[in-house]
Amino acid sequence: MKNKLRIIGGDWRSRQLSFVDAPGLRPTPARVRETLFNWLQYEIVGKNCLDLYAGSGALGFEAASRGARSVIQVESNAQACRCLRDNAVVLSAADRIKVVQSDVLRYLGGNAEAFDVAFLDPPFGQNLAVQTCNHLEQNGWLARHAKIYVETERHFDFAGMPENWRQLKSKSAGEVGYHLFERIG
Repeated sequence: MKNKLRIIGGDWRSRQLSFVDAPGLRPTPARVRETLFNWLQYEIVGKNCLDLYAGSGALGFEAASRGARSVIQVESNAQACRCLRDNAVVLSAADRIKVVQSDVLRYLGGNAEAFDVAFLDPPFGQNLAVQTCNHLEQNGWLARHAKIYVETERHFDFAGMPENWRQLKSKSAGEVGYHLFERIG
């Protein structure tokens, strides 16, 4: 079964993309994406973005639509990866959007490159958010003043986050909490 999501801004505004119906896959809602990209409006154009737990690709495709130089989408589900690649082709964006099929923590253990913006939307209830943030920090995946978006359960304990990150914004919608951090230093 394929579902649809709509890109809300940028070059591909109003384009619909398909995504697979897979366990735990929940695209970031349009109103949350709108708020997030309002927060990031001056941080996306020409930047390199990392979309972890990419799922439907909503965040990575939205970033590319709004002028990101490159987006790497990391997703472990093979069906979801095929759909992500198909959507990149449909948008004629296969040169700017790279899809990597891998477990996120395994991927973050590999050769790092510094990203300007990272999106994390891990499956809920698996305690992956703080662990993933620490892998990003400790393994050199972030540029000096990188912005990091983290989507979690509404009531989430951020104890153990990297000490050199500061929270810039935080909101909730329904059962979802969404947060923007900046890496300092």
